[in-house]
Amino acid sequence: MLKTSSPILANSANSANSANSANSANSANSASRLIALDADGVLLDYHEAYARAWAKAFGEFPALKDPQAYSPWDRWDVPWLLGDRLKAFRAVFDFEFWSTVPAIFGAAEACQQLVEAGFELVCVSALHTEFAEARRQNLQALGFPIDTVIATGASASEISPKAAALHRLQPAAFVDDFLPYFRGVHEGVHKALIHRAMNGSPNTWPELANVHSQHLSLSVFADFWIRKCTAGSNS
Repeated sequence: MLKTSSPILANSANSANSANSANSANSANSASRLIALDADGVLLDYHEAYARAWAKAFGEFPALKDPQAYSPWDRWDVPWLLGDRLKAFRAVFDFEFWSTVPAIFGAAEACQQLVEAGFELVCVSALHTEFAEARRQNLQALGFPIDTVIATGASASEISPKAAALHRLQPAAFVDDFLPYFRGVHEGVHKALIHRAMNGSPNTWPELANVHSQHLSLSVFADFWIRKCTAGSNS
């Protein structure tokens, strides 16, 4: 993913507004009912999509090397690419690719569970801004009850590229599977880390102390969050 200067919002009413629209789009929401969700690794299976992209670029589906690898290039038995082969592979990551990433098992159902419990969901993804609408279409096609996608672009900064968008949204919780993306997120936001494949994972101590809760999947988080909020409302 490439560094970009400002986030882009895509929703069913407007597929390419500026990031400032995120604030007005959320003005009618109660922050205590809004949950911000990452996409790849939380909602969508980027590992599987990566292998499909490899097959499209080179005509052969890669063999599985380490099913517990955090990164797709460690999970699949693929060589490092240079020159024309790297250029050919990158070319596959187009609008079609970003609109057809498969869902993680149980993620759409977990989102539906949260919505039925009264929460509103928004996707905040460190995706190149030009693919915000592709991501929104992808989620809609898979049955996710998510109308809005904010693409922030990636960044080499020490502060999360998602921090500014999350500051505007002021969600009750932010769920991601990449620990560095919690850096700079407002203390008032519950930071929930999804642990997936752990080999080579960046999600380690001492930075794990910066999150409020850790979960094995979005489904586990959904159960936790609904119980937490129900208990709080009854206390």
